[in-house]
Amino acid sequence: MDVFLTGLLLGGSLIIAIGSQNAYVLKQGLLKSNVFLVCLICALSDALLIMLGTIGVGAIIEKHPEWLKAVTWFGAAYLIAFAFMSFRAAFNGETLQTASDKTSQNTKKVVTTVLALTFLNPHVYLDTVLLIGSIASPYSGSDKINFTLGAVSASFIWFFGLGYGARFLSPLFSRPKAWKILNVIIGIVILWIAYRLIIF
Repeated sequence: MDVFLTGLLLGGSLIIAIGSQNAYVLKQGLLKSNVFLVCLICALSDALLIMLGTIGVGAIIEKHPEWLKAVTWFGAAYLIAFAFMSFRAAFNGETLQTASDKTSQNTKKVVTTVLALTFLNPHVYLDTVLLIGSIASPYSGSDKINFTLGAVSASFIWFFGLGYGARFLSPLFSRPKAWKILNVIIGIVILWIAYRLIIF
C-alpha cells in the first residue's frame, strides 16, 4: 500500500500542473461534449506512457534525444495553432451554448485534438516515461506493479474528476464574458507551453 500511495502521489503531483491537455479536458467538461471519451483517452494515454517508463523504455529515449526534438517542433507548431483557435473563439463572441453546438457534432476532431495535445507534447514523455520510469527503477516484482498502478490511478482520478467536475462550473461559464475569459486564458497558457517547448 505504501508503494501504491507513492506512485499515486507522484503521478498526481505531475499531472495536476496546468497544461494543454488539462485545459482541453476542462473545456470539454464545460461543454459536456465527449467528456467520457476525452477523459478515457487522456487516462489511457498516460497509463501507456507510465507503463512504458516503468518497464525501462526511458533509457532508450535518453539514447535518442533527436526523437524528443522532432516531437518538440511538431508539438510547438500544433500548440500555437490551437492557441490562436482559442483566441479566435474568444473574440468571435461565442458562448458556452454556441460552442457546445459546434463541438458535439465532431467527435473525430475531438479525438484527433486530444491525441495531438497528448502525444505532441514532449513534457508528457519527460514526466511519465523518463521521470516516473526512473523513480520506479529501484522497485521490482510486486512493488513495481503497485507503484505503476498508483501512478496510473492518479491519471484516471484526475482526468475523470476534472472532466466531470467541470460541469458544476457551467452556470458561471454560460455568461459570454466568462467564456471569453476562459478561452483567452487557455490560449495564453498554451502559447506559454509552446514557448517553453521551443526554448527547451
